[in-house]
Amino acid sequence: MSEALNIELFNRQQAWSAIESRLYPFLKANLQADRKLMLTVKPLTRSLEQNARLWAVLTEISQQVDWYGNKLTAEEWKDVFSAAMKRTKVVPGLDGGFVVCGQSTSKMTKAEMSEMHTLMEAFGADKGVRFSVMEEA
Repeated sequence: MSEALNIELFNRQQAWSAIESRLYPFLKANLQADRKLMLTVKPLTRSLEQNARLWAVLTEISQQVDWYGNKLTAEEWKDVFSAAMKRTKVVPGLDGGFVVCGQSTSKMTKAEMSEMHTLMEAFGADKGVRFSVMEEA
């Protein structure tokens, strides 16, 4: 028996059908086998397509933009953009320097990821970045 059950829900009829045909049988079988379960319902997180596009755009920004005399990696740019979206705080690090208390992009919803793409594209347009990922679309 599978350890997890993932069902994407789009409307009420589909949700009810999924509860009857997949969720309840899964719960019943596991509970009858004396397994303890955790049921979590949450908004969908970013899609694989959004994630791939995120890294393509971040890579192009990292290759084309100097940030206050520094070349940042794609990962560092991800931190900059996710911190800007969440208006995060910066705290002193344990051994000097600073730590940005940001948000993991893997936990962003599809809507939040779309907002981040818009922010990156606007920033890139302002800085003259040519996005090949947009030329391919």
